[in-house]
Amino acid sequence: MKQCPLFTLLVLIATLPSFAESPPIIAPSAWEKSVLRIEVARKAYDYYQPWNRRNDRAMKTGIVVGERQILATAQDLSDQTLVRVQKNGRGKWTTARVEWIDYHANLALLTAEDAAFWSDLRPANLSGKPPGEGAQLQIVRWREGKLENRQAEFTQFTVRESEGSAINHVQMELDSEIHDAGSGEPVVADLRIAGITFSQRGRACRVIPVSFIRSVLEAHKSGNQRGLGYFHFYWQPAENPASLAQLQLIGEPRGVLVIDVPERLDGSAPVLKPHDIILQIDGFDVDMQGDYTDPEFGPLTLENLSTRGKWAGDDVKMKIWRDGKPLDVTYRLPGYDFQNSLVPIAVRDQPPDYLIVGGLVFQPLTTPYLQRWGAEWERTAPFRLNYYRSDEATKTKPSLVILSQVLPDKFNIGYQEYRSFVVNQVNGQRVTSLTELQAALKQPKDSFHVIDFVPNESLQRIVLAAGEAERQATQRILQRFGITDAVQITSKTVAAK
Repeated sequence: MKQCPLFTLLVLIATLPSFAESPPIIAPSAWEKSVLRIEVARKAYDYYQPWNRRNDRAMKTGIVVGERQILATAQDLSDQTLVRVQKNGRGKWTTARVEWIDYHANLALLTAEDAAFWSDLRPANLSGKPPGEGAQLQIVRWREGKLENRQAEFTQFTVRESEGSAINHVQMELDSEIHDAGSGEPVVADLRIAGITFSQRGRACRVIPVSFIRSVLEAHKSGNQRGLGYFHFYWQPAENPASLAQLQLIGEPRGVLVIDVPERLDGSAPVLKPHDIILQIDGFDVDMQGDYTDPEFGPLTLENLSTRGKWAGDDVKMKIWRDGKPLDVTYRLPGYDFQNSLVPIAVRDQPPDYLIVGGLVFQPLTTPYLQRWGAEWERTAPFRLNYYRSDEATKTKPSLVILSQVLPDKFNIGYQEYRSFVVNQVNGQRVTSLTELQAALKQPKDSFHVIDFVPNESLQRIVLAAGEAERQATQRILQRFGITDAVQITSKTVAAK
């Protein structure tokens, strides 16, 4: 029996994909006048040999957001020597400059002086709302002279550390087939900006949401941008009924338990105490996992409340449980800086510090130094150094100095294999910075430098001859290794009092 041709046609039509249900692709022309390419020439430093540097080049995406203003991520803009912008994905490059940058928010504004460059550009719309589940999103960028447009699927909102900083803020996660994204490409929905990308691993893209961007830019424009704050205390979920019973909190488990309140560098008296239970922050109830319900993003961790429209120095109202009864307190947000950590997470817009004496190379302990152990540095870097990364800086211990390596010379025979040890004292003086080390080296003991290290299992003390032999050795080593200066100190680390 033969099939009816009409029946066959109907079957074929039924099996075709439903194009009406596919997410609409925004025409590239809608963004051609708003999306730019950015080229950054920058200095890249070698933290193993801190006297060396090379030239680096990074490509980024920028978005026109106002009169002669280009929005970009702050990544790859530190230590820049030349910034250029290009429109239409090809052709002439125009010199630009960084007008404002916030490394902790991972945002920057660029501008160009050439009036002709702006003649046909159009600001993008930053008034978008957070996308929900099933939102139709695209990632847009210039690629090989054409405006590439890739679909993306919304995964979730989450709160994580900013890229290159320890500040926590809300982020958006997407799933996309795009490759090599994460350089500030705009994520768009309904002809509005939903966010900009800042990293990609596999198919997972992480995005700064537009509402966070908007709040930071508005604060900057109004002159009220005092930098982002953070919660300077540690907590854990209040899940243990026995602990709650001991603290006399009756009813359903709720809130989070404060477990540590480090000393604040700004000298403010502590408001919270260990064993306090935080029940509410700025009117938002905190559950026993440490989450609250955000009106824009849904369930998020309480850490987001330190950056949700808040800045360093702002007051945060808290309802806590202490000594068996509720208590209302006002918590003032401390400002965040890289130097707040005992081991700074980054060093921006300055070369690495070092001091060489008799071939011994001393450096501040920083995360960039640890990152020289490669992609798996958190696992492969020396444990005794990684251990300090969780510590807060204090007035008495603002930073750490390490013996990073020994450049061989007859003057330091026997010490060449020693490296990565934390300095405790030099010539009887406590050392927490290169400035203090420099001062201690001016006061040798009986014509010798006595360098004591934090107790470890292999090296406790090094003794070097001071005076002319030391100076001659240092000069020989500088000449042998092609090093210009024996000392480079540019950090603004506060010395211990």
